[in-house]
Amino acid sequence: MSRVCVCIILKKKITELKQIIHNQLNQMDVQMRIRDVLSTSLLDESQEGHTRDFGERELLQVLRDQGIIEEVMSRLQFGGAVGLPSKPGTAPHQEPKPASHFPDKQDKVMGVPLKKANIDPTRRYLYLQVLSGKAFLEHLQEPEPLPGQTTSTFLLHVHFRGQRFRSRPVPCACEPDFREGFLLELHKESGGDASRMLDATSMLSICDPVHLVLVKTDPLGDTSLVSSHLLQWRTVLSSQGARQTIAVELLGLGAESKVPVGMLEVKLELLPTPGQLLTEEVITTQINLERSRTSERERLFLVYAKQWWREFLQIRPSHQNRLVKIFAQDENATNRPVCAFVKPLRAGRLLDTPRQAARFVSVIGYEQAPAVGGGQAREQWSSMHAFLCKNKGDCEDHAVLLCSLLLGFGLDAYVCVGTKAKGAAHTWVVTLGVDGLVTFWESLTGHRYIHQPINPNDPPIVDQPRPQYPYRTIGCVFSHQRFYANSQPSDNVDVCRFVFHDESLWKSMSVDAIQSVCGSGSQASWPNLPPLVPSPFDAALVSNEIELSLRSLVSDHRKDLGLTCIWDSELSYLLTPALAAYEMERSAGVVAGNEEFQQAIRRAVPDGHTFKGFPIQFVHRNARRAFAACMRSPVCEEIICCRGDYVKLAVRARVFTYPESACAVWIMFACKYKSVL
Repeated sequence: MSRVCVCIILKKKITELKQIIHNQLNQMDVQMRIRDVLSTSLLDESQEGHTRDFGERELLQVLRDQGIIEEVMSRLQFGGAVGLPSKPGTAPHQEPKPASHFPDKQDKVMGVPLKKANIDPTRRYLYLQVLSGKAFLEHLQEPEPLPGQTTSTFLLHVHFRGQRFRSRPVPCACEPDFREGFLLELHKESGGDASRMLDATSMLSICDPVHLVLVKTDPLGDTSLVSSHLLQWRTVLSSQGARQTIAVELLGLGAESKVPVGMLEVKLELLPTPGQLLTEEVITTQINLERSRTSERERLFLVYAKQWWREFLQIRPSHQNRLVKIFAQDENATNRPVCAFVKPLRAGRLLDTPRQAARFVSVIGYEQAPAVGGGQAREQWSSMHAFLCKNKGDCEDHAVLLCSLLLGFGLDAYVCVGTKAKGAAHTWVVTLGVDGLVTFWESLTGHRYIHQPINPNDPPIVDQPRPQYPYRTIGCVFSHQRFYANSQPSDNVDVCRFVFHDESLWKSMSVDAIQSVCGSGSQASWPNLPPLVPSPFDAALVSNEIELSLRSLVSDHRKDLGLTCIWDSELSYLLTPALAAYEMERSAGVVAGNEEFQQAIRRAVPDGHTFKGFPIQFVHRNARRAFAACMRSPVCEEIICCRGDYVKLAVRARVFTYPESACAVWIMFACKYKSVL
């Protein structure tokens, strides 16, 4: 390592240490104590008639005598942190550390990693500690995991005002041991608030709740949503010392939204402590006022929606059978206008194009909301944060996310509600170009379809376009500001005209009415859209792990059949360009040339030998599940169970990561052999 690099590292460490000491001294209010000591000492000197100078050395001696220096040094324990040696004779700290980007108040000073959670003493923070979990009765009989055994885990996700955090995985138990800390900044994003410290009155006007989402992950890697809770944090503004410990009751989902699933003991603390707090009556009055305003807006919108629906039915009685969805239930069984689910969402530098955004949404897992017992699956529209945390959802969740991303890219996008083949209800996305081009986006696959309406009045001799899309009927479309119901004579997508400003074709809702319940700040209990976060996976590492697991599974399978297994590493590597071309076609919509791949395979396969390959794509990282799915294909089974002379096998896994935990996993099995007649 060069001397320049060493100097840079040392300067960075020195800066970190200075920040640590500065923060700790501020918390201990050392400056005020030094002033008190200095003023007291000078007063004593003057009263005793001493004329000697009272300088820095004398001040340090007084601070030592009063134990202030010893107290500061005992609080500043840097053992094992940032490369500093531990004190001799002291054992390293063995307690599990909290999530890397959250400070732990009970840990030492270096429990706050400065690179990820810089604490600005001029800003106001809400420190949220999850002390413990209790009464998760579903896991009452959960056995203790054996050493090396994988078990189901809980993961707690937190979203507050555009800030997202998550805890470390905790084994599922009746009393899960979370012990996690999250530092949430209270300042608004506007520049005017960045230059001043928020007081208690300003904090009272922040009505955003803290959204807690608890997700369970089983040993196979499948995730499921356990609970979604909106935490009202402003009660801490009236607590003594701006600290408060509360018990948060987590409820179930959907039909079980009234059934508790567990408890979290949560401690709230404001940092730094505000000088003047509010009374409990003031906070209760403010919260009740916000709730009454929201309830009144929702009541007025419901009255308007009923009148609007009656007018829509008067146009044509058959409109009663059209899928015009004005309200939908979220995971907590709360009815909300569908327009409230959509908001323009910018992906920053995580996604570059709308087509890449469609690819990202398509590789998020698909799952209908589970229901207890048989019958038809229940409909549930997840909040955006819950959908991203569990990394799977129904077609409505995918369509809402895709529409939000396309709006963020500046497109005129809407969520469509209708049916597809066999009359099954479905949602997708439509974008309207400035030139009148109508494009359908299937959120579950990422496919795009150009819509060319059929004119039913044309004579039979006129060639009509053959639609490639799977959609059959359309009842309504909506965005974050607009809602249109299809009032055309036929709701078939083939003959539908997407001219929303034509009142004879589409009946629109009032924009002001929609904004009254879906606009910014209109829903005090509805969190804003969370920002997307980068993928937590190392694509190369995960690809290698999946590939090694697949090799082991194939070897065991052939061994059971009494066959040998010889791997051709060179042939496996040559499969990489094909997998990259497949993903490029899906993400960019561009067919990549594979001439080089074909030439390489021809050179790698000797004369008289046969080459067979089988590519397949998954949206999960479980090698055993992928192998079982591949074996259900006759082509892949023929490759893996290949018999012949000079048989060599190849497998290549390539993981393409996207924001959140979404990823596209491409796998290709191949073999080359000399046919035996």
